[in-house]
Amino acid sequence: LCGCGLLGVGIWLSVSQGNFATFSPSFPSFSAANLVIAIGTIIMVTGFLGCLGAIKENKCLLLSFFIILLIILLAELILLILFFVYMDKVNENAKKDLKEGLQLYNTENNVGLKNAWNIIQAEMHCCGVTDYTDWFPVLGTNVVPDRCCMENSQDCGRNSTDLVWKTGCYEKVKMWFEDNKHVLGTVGMCILIMQILGMAFSMTLFQQIHRTGKKYDA
Repeated sequence: LCGCGLLGVGIWLSVSQGNFATFSPSFPSFSAANLVIAIGTIIMVTGFLGCLGAIKENKCLLLSFFIILLIILLAELILLILFFVYMDKVNENAKKDLKEGLQLYNTENNVGLKNAWNIIQAEMHCCGVTDYTDWFPVLGTNVVPDRCCMENSQDCGRNSTDLVWKTGCYEKVKMWFEDNKHVLGTVGMCILIMQILGMAFSMTLFQQIHRTGKKYDA
């Protein structure tokens, strides 16, 4: 049900908010809608295999459920380790890629990127990637998007850099993660426990079916 719900939300975002895309020009498909659709699909398929395998007492489905959970768990651990090992390089490349993405702010067929920047700058009270000067090569000297203004109004971003948010959005996002690390850690631990329990239950049921001599269902 959780997977179906996420898939529905992702499809709704893709259809109704399709212009809300990604910040990164290197990963144009890595949008909020596509990410939610992918996660929802994986959860739905994995959950379906587990439920069907348990109901049908099918060892093949239960084993597939276990293997998928194991692969997801290993992928999560590998990505987490690589992230911490190469944290400095990740930060450097992320900033570089985001700054390159700014060049597409006012270009055609990139309304999604523009909307994404407008939303995050308005919501998080930030401007640019590292600071507001990141916009100067894109929009012109002393010109920033209106959403950078402390008091938003039409054309407020023109020649009014004293009244814009000075902190870059990259730093603001890092601060948000730092402030909410205990919540994110708790969520991560809950997901990890659910995955381990799912693997344990599937193997327990698999072994029980194996001991009773249950054959593979057609």
